[in-house]
Amino acid sequence: MGRLQRQNKILEIIKKFPISTQQELVDKLKEEGYNLTQATVSRDINEMGLIKKSFGKDKIKYVLMETRAEKSFSEKHAELFMECVVSIISSLNLIVVKTMVGSANSVAAFLDELNLDGLLGSVAGDDTIIAVAQSVEEAAKITTELNRIKNSKGK
Repeated sequence: MGRLQRQNKILEIIKKFPISTQQELVDKLKEEGYNLTQATVSRDINEMGLIKKSFGKDKIKYVLMETRAEKSFSEKHAELFMECVVSIISSLNLIVVKTMVGSANSVAAFLDELNLDGLLGSVAGDDTIIAVAQSVEEAAKITTELNRIKNSKGK
């Protein structure tokens, strides 16, 4: 498990659950199969720019700071996409993205971030993403754009 994959899982958890302490995050990560120390989670929280935010009386939880840290995290998603995607093909209005094992959820999060016109949604497994486009034509355009992004590494 790499740092980017771990940090993507942290982001996924804090979006789904009201995590207010590092120990809660460590425990939730263990439930997801990530056996980490509190020190590692603390470093990730700092690196990702997570902050605690108050949501009413006695409700505090971790959120992603909406500043430079968010852009930095998007850049990490892009790096992950370029490194982990194996292939991108379309069939009718479906797009199949094959990834390295364990990377599909993180890559799908990047697809969501892109907000591509014509992309209705996606479902991720362990190493495969099925994305649904509005039409055959949109699927072809999206596939071309995703391949362009994938192949832009180092340019």
